[in-house]
Amino acid sequence: MREITLRVNGRDEHVAVEARTPLAELLRDHLGLTGTHLGCEHGVCGACTVVVDGQPVRSCLMLAAQAEGSTVETIESLGDGDGLGLVQQAMWERHAFQCAFCAPGFLMTVRCLLADNPTPTPAQIKEELSGNLCRCTGYASILDGVADAVAKLAASAGGATDA
Repeated sequence: MREITLRVNGRDEHVAVEARTPLAELLRDHLGLTGTHLGCEHGVCGACTVVVDGQPVRSCLMLAAQAEGSTVETIESLGDGDGLGLVQQAMWERHAFQCAFCAPGFLMTVRCLLADNPTPTPAQIKEELSGNLCRCTGYASILDGVADAVAKLAASAGGATDA
């Protein structure tokens, strides 16, 4: 076992983990943050995407020990606790997800995209989301939800991108 320290959703966490523990397992099993979904466990589907030090990361592929000293954000960090964040609301209004298993990964990826580029083109949105898989939709409603969120951000003149 190895003791690691990391900041998760604004809280400092000190956790003992085995050397081969994936970050997804630490988040789900040790910290109870079950919003991070495990789909393929091979880094292909994107359902386990979290934000580590500002970058989208497949948490099934990253070892927990690699996150030592890092800042990690999960789907639980979005919104204000009582309501949906701007991107979450836009996705809800567009009925973007059917089963929503993939939603946490998509939302965390969009969070990173909008933090880096608050006015992405439709082509940039498609490119950024190309690593996230959804088995239920044809992606049009997801892309529409992101486009709506971009428009709302522009209308609010640089409002928060809390997804």
